[in-house]
Amino acid sequence: MTTAEQVLDAPLAQPHALREPVLAGVWRTGTLAAAAWLALGAVTLARPNREVGFSDWNFTTEFGGAATAVALLLLAIALLGARAGRIGRVLRPAGQWLVAAPLLLALWEVATAKLGLLPPPFFAPPQSLIDVAYEDWRRLGLSTAHSARLLAHGFVLGALVGFATGVWIGWSRIAGYWVHPLLRFLGPVPASALLPLAFFFAPSSYAAAVFLIGLATFFPVAVLSWSGVASVNKNYYDVARTLGAPEWFLVLRVAVPAALPQVFVGLFMGLGASFSVLVTAEMMGVKAGLGWYLQWAQGWAAYANMYAALLVMAVLCSGLITLLFAVRDRALSWQKGTVKW
Repeated sequence: MTTAEQVLDAPLAQPHALREPVLAGVWRTGTLAAAAWLALGAVTLARPNREVGFSDWNFTTEFGGAATAVALLLLAIALLGARAGRIGRVLRPAGQWLVAAPLLLALWEVATAKLGLLPPPFFAPPQSLIDVAYEDWRRLGLSTAHSARLLAHGFVLGALVGFATGVWIGWSRIAGYWVHPLLRFLGPVPASALLPLAFFFAPSSYAAAVFLIGLATFFPVAVLSWSGVASVNKNYYDVARTLGAPEWFLVLRVAVPAALPQVFVGLFMGLGASFSVLVTAEMMGVKAGLGWYLQWAQGWAAYANMYAALLVMAVLCSGLITLLFAVRDRALSWQKGTVKW
């Protein structure tokens, strides 16, 4: 006999090793997650912080209260089981992470705020991130906006030039003879190695940073675009020529669509490379951005601010990759699901 909760779990197609046992309609992993979050709240609220130097951490009560509230919410969802509806179906695949996350946070809390095993100010407890978000959200938000703008300018420029260059090399024998060797010889040079030259020749530090980010994006996009165009089945061209297709049609409607899967691989690689160059460029010359914020926080020994900036970077990079995957799935709907993120 199939229970209602098992029917709800079926569309998720979870691996057998991750499927959860059903006990009387109760989400068992959800109850464990609730207990873990309740333990985090109890540790945070029951034990006083150990004051080391100036470090009497703010928002400790708020953090413990938030953990307790999450525990009560998860407990209610777990007890409702199949009746929790959509929110239960969304949370159920992440059940084991909902158990692991509060345990890691509790270990972090005990090692920093409660016992002082990790010395301040180099190591700050989880509630310090709440303090940074409350006290310094304007500067952190402005730095995030500057980084997003700089990354967009450099990535789009590098992707467009790299795509055009790759298609040109893959299609034209002349470009393949003259440009391809230069691409293979100069392309692997790290963009950050050209930092001094970029800041010397560019009219501004912002222009230099855009150039470096574009250069980091250019190489993987150009190489994968060239590879995609060069590997297109020649029979496609023969069929199109038989039907009277002109040269531009062969490039835009045959070569480019067939090469798009590899072009998107190059875009993913370029996005990761451009993000690393972004931080380096902002640390060296740009007067705003997450890289600048990291350097500023380190200079003032505000390590909690530094950790908050690193968290924002991780969220920003992961979000952009997720967005690029959504664009890829839309452009290549026939290939959707073959590459996961």
